[in-house]
Amino acid sequence: MDHPVALISGASRGIGKVIARQLAAVGLTVHVGSGDAARGQRAAADIVGDARLLVLDVTDAASIADATSQVAALDILVHNAGVSGDDTTADQENLATFRIYETNVCGVVAVTNAFLPALRRSAHPRIVNISSGTGSLAWATGPQFAHRGSYAAYRSSKAALNALTVFYADALAGDGVKVNALAPGLRRTGLNATAAASDGDPAQAAAGAVRLALLPDEGPSGEFFSWDGTPVPW
Repeated sequence: MDHPVALISGASRGIGKVIARQLAAVGLTVHVGSGDAARGQRAAADIVGDARLLVLDVTDAASIADATSQVAALDILVHNAGVSGDDTTADQENLATFRIYETNVCGVVAVTNAFLPALRRSAHPRIVNISSGTGSLAWATGPQFAHRGSYAAYRSSKAALNALTVFYADALAGDGVKVNALAPGLRRTGLNATAAASDGDPAQAAAGAVRLALLPDEGPSGEFFSWDGTPVPW
């Protein structure tokens, strides 16, 4: 890519910030998407390279419209913004918790569709959806998965995101847009208490996202990969 441009939602902290840092380190112009302007500005200032704050609340139509007006060119869109919800089973889940779909699912649709005109102008457009291995229905129903019913709202939202990955990959194949999902693994982030207590390095997950963001034209689309590049079953 010549002077490629990337946008990462939810990039003010956690895996998103590390993705932004790694892409900037290899010469990309990176828009650090953040619903919190002050936190996003601090993150952009902390990244070496061409990193720019882009105020972006993926649940707010006006914010999305304003963001698209500021980004004329875009080659890579990484959907990292996400909300965890509670560590409860579906039968105990408060319906309000399922509102995380507004971020984890609806926000992806809204932001993708808003930036599609810019992506379609790119010679090598890429979309990376930061999903979760806990959203794999094959793994969830397999014998190796321990806590099958926990985080029901979060995990079902990631299963929905996986479906969107397939649907977008099919719809945009003619435009050359490659769309893939990443299972980042349990990482030391502020996503929830389980993640915060983990010793998983966010940089490993970010490297997996960067690999999908920089796929060659003969690379896959409509697939689900673990952070280490191995396939994950839907």
